[in-house]
Amino acid sequence: MTGSPALTLYGYWRSGTSYRTRIALNLKGLAYEQRPVNLLENAQSRDDYRSLNPQGLVPALMVDDSVLVQSSAILEWLEERFPDPPLLPKAPDLRAVVRAMAMMVACDIHPLNNIRVLKALRSDFGADDGARNAWIAHWITQGFAALDTLIARHGGTYAFGDDLSMADCHIVPQVYSAERFHVPLDAYPALMRAATNARAHPAVAAASPERQPDASPS
Repeated sequence: MTGSPALTLYGYWRSGTSYRTRIALNLKGLAYEQRPVNLLENAQSRDDYRSLNPQGLVPALMVDDSVLVQSSAILEWLEERFPDPPLLPKAPDLRAVVRAMAMMVACDIHPLNNIRVLKALRSDFGADDGARNAWIAHWITQGFAALDTLIARHGGTYAFGDDLSMADCHIVPQVYSAERFHVPLDAYPALMRAATNARAHPAVAAASPERQPDASPS
């Protein structure tokens, strides 16, 4: 490796996928520029952004003159390109456990609760705030119940053992979302212990939504 590339992260301060990408970049100790994409103003659908990410989602990571999309794929790229400090354990079987934890969030919880799904529930199906919040809580609690079992089995200081991993990168933003929508979390002690410990780490704390340049009180 002949030096670090220029990295530019296009994201939104409260986006869980942007949040998990910021955590990983910070844990890897990488410098990056942030370019906010305001989801509330539908900036992700504008032609200039879709020229970077045809799917019109955040984040997108510009690497020199190339663009990477899909946050979990970006995290895998970071792990391969910048292996130290690692976000995955060495043993293949253990790597699969960490990836499974991460994918429970990335595949089974977050996609059902992101902004475009919540907008569709309201506009296409007439869901009011109560129905929307019940939908959010349903998918979060189902996923968190499974994650809590895995973290109780494999966790230590963090979600997997005593080192921060790709699992924590995904779990911390999902806990933030759960708290934002007032989902009760007392039933998940192992998960919450790991998330609390992770959020205390300086690299994770620096990625928190409220500390981002585009953060808004609304």
